[in-house]
Amino acid sequence: MSDMRLIVAGAGGRMGRTLIHAIAATDGVILAGAVEAASSAVIGRDAGELAGLGRNGVTVATEIGPLLAHADGLVDFTVPAATVAFAEHTARTGCAHVVGTTGLTGESEALIAEAAKRAVIVKSGNMSMGVNLLAALVKRVAQTLDEDFDVEILEMHHNRKIDAPSGTALMLGRAAAQGRGVNLEQRSVRGRDGTTGARCPGDIGFASLRGGSVVGEHTVVFAGPAERIELTHKAEDRMIFARGALRAALWARGRKPGPYSMADVLGLSDG
Repeated sequence: MSDMRLIVAGAGGRMGRTLIHAIAATDGVILAGAVEAASSAVIGRDAGELAGLGRNGVTVATEIGPLLAHADGLVDFTVPAATVAFAEHTARTGCAHVVGTTGLTGESEALIAEAAKRAVIVKSGNMSMGVNLLAALVKRVAQTLDEDFDVEILEMHHNRKIDAPSGTALMLGRAAAQGRGVNLEQRSVRGRDGTTGARCPGDIGFASLRGGSVVGEHTVVFAGPAERIELTHKAEDRMIFARGALRAALWARGRKPGPYSMADVLGLSDG
């Protein structure tokens, strides 16, 4: 089979540049295009030079439509509005769409799910193998322990991250909620301040820290009577997310249209 031709969305950002590096270092994939918002200062730049690799002949563009006509997939770590628009484009062309964007609203999720009726969309709050294994462990522990064990999720990221809790923290929260058989939206507590009263049994708490250049740290705490279990993942390099995204893209090639996750890619889904 020929190399999979991939477009990188958000090519000027930190994840975009990391993805360009990862594609250059990965067998079976090639960079077929790079896109950025029209207001970006990198429009017209060579994507290879932008990523510190030297010229590769791929110019950063604003319009994705013409690029998708000659591509097999799109890797997208951007912002919710852009991801929803990209999903409609990939649905029209049938290209695989790997989504690492976080901060998606319920409305955005619904629009992406609709697009997945016509295209393969692999979406995850975190593309790393370690975090997805952690989510599977969190679900299992939550199934095993009763409400005597309170669940708290602590996450820390760099000072430029714009959404909180992180997509990964929410993914871990959903895993805990699934293990407990509860609805996360009904049981989640997003930060505490002032006189809050006692903690409600069965709630799933979130705390978000921001500072410095932290790539991503997540801890799920199961705090019970006289003992505590803590499950932690620490990301040290964005390349782990890029490698996971490329693994997802290669897995998605030739699949039937539908919504998928990294749990599907890694064989961790219940189905």
